[in-house]
Amino acid sequence: MVDSIQTLFSHEVSSPAGSISQVTTSADKLVHLAKGFNIPIIIVGHITKTGNIAGPKTLEHLVDTVLYFEGDKKHEFRILRVEKNRFGPTDLVGLFKMTESGLKEVKDTKELFQPKQAPAIGSVFTVAIEGNRPIVLEVQALCTKSYFEIPRRTTSGFEKARLNIILALLDKILKLKTYAYDVYVNITGGLNIKDPGIDLAVLKAIISSIKNEPVDPKNLYFGEVGLTGEIRKVMFQEKRTKEAKKLGFQKIICSDYVQQIKNLV
Repeated sequence: MVDSIQTLFSHEVSSPAGSISQVTTSADKLVHLAKGFNIPIIIVGHITKTGNIAGPKTLEHLVDTVLYFEGDKKHEFRILRVEKNRFGPTDLVGLFKMTESGLKEVKDTKELFQPKQAPAIGSVFTVAIEGNRPIVLEVQALCTKSYFEIPRRTTSGFEKARLNIILALLDKILKLKTYAYDVYVNITGGLNIKDPGIDLAVLKAIISSIKNEPVDPKNLYFGEVGLTGEIRKVMFQEKRTKEAKKLGFQKIICSDYVQQIKNLV
């Protein structure tokens, strides 16, 4: 195991460790070493602020598999994603939990959310797809009267661009006047979810917070929200529904149940 590739250097190259030529040369030698002795080698690389592997793109081309280990250090859950795999699928993910004795695999996604007994305001359950694995999550929204000229829009684990689209739809179609509120959206567990299938849950959580109306914890919401207010069918819809029912949710609200956000209860 090499931790990290940016610290290695070869005397054949005059540039300092971490430079493009040093990273490329070192990685190439490691690949020849692995193939020549038939041994696995794991190379750890730095990540840029945008979440990409630092250094030349050649590094990713040289290796057989590229994995991303993601998670917030302030939360206990971690996700291992496959970005590239020459010898297998790239739609698999590993879920882990950081404990006092080290990382533990999360085999049951029940650990990712806390079932509620009573309805809660601004709290909605959804099911996302990570790789090909359904994960039930809790979406939380808090909307408070804004005292700023430009209201705040803060997200954790959800794309801010999609939040702005949802707020625009709530203004135009449901007339909720979201421009008068500071809006905070959080995906519990510290996970960063890019699945558009959780749009409907975010929208419902915001409605719940603005109207101060609790959401039944036995209900689960998922679906992509289009720019005309339609609720679209998402990938692995049957798999999501099956996972939700397995975990005890009684009512699944998706595109099969309602087609427009204006008809959303």
